Amino acid sequence: MALTELKELKEQLQDTLNKGFIRPRTSPWGAPVLFIKNKDGSMRLYIDYRQLNKVTVCNKYPLPRIDDLFDQLQGAKKFSKIDLRFGYHQLHIGGEEIFRTTFRTRYGHYEFLVMPFGLTNAPATFMDIMNTVFKPYLDRFVIVFIDDILVYSRTYEDHEQHLRMDSCTFDKANKKNVKFQWFEACEQSFKAQGKFDNYSSISTSVGNWRI
Repeated sequence: MALTELKELKEQLQDTLNKGFIRPRTSPWGAPVLFIKNKDGSMRLYIDYRQLNKVTVCNKYPLPRIDDLFDQLQGAKKFSKIDLRFGYHQLHIGGEEIFRTTFRTRYGHYEFLVMPFGLTNAPATFMDIMNTVFKPYLDRFVIVFIDDILVYSRTYEDHEQHLRMDSCTFDKANKKNVKFQWFEACEQSFKAQGKFDNYSSISTSVGNWRI
């Protein structure tokens, strides 16, 4: 790695340690790490689990087809997209499986306490859990695609009610007892949207959601 990448590696490792996502481990083996550049120019640490994935029994849980998801939106005029903060990292790994996530760096070996990106079964596992959480609302006003949630409604009033129902769902599912937060910016966004009656276009009802 270049010096800039080593500096970034040290910072991201410390940040991930501080969040409680990883812990140091002594191990004779581990997956290699590399960086992927994001669209904004920042660097994202990626664990190369290809060798582990080769010997993993694949989870055949079906991911939805995009065409089928779009079919559900017919007649909807109000939309809000919720992107889960930290995504997979909100799921803890079973104690007996933690060692399999070990990765090696210049600064030592580490293992994940939460589900990392790069595992072949991560998308299917996360999708299964999200569908279980939102099962009462699927095909009614919620679409789930891995860690992205789309709430759709025909009217502003329905949309506000649907979002509040979703917020209660997050409260129940959140094991850390951190309340789902309805920010002032969200309230203002609803009020602003209520002034418009342009059904020929799609607009976002809510700005930034923090889960």
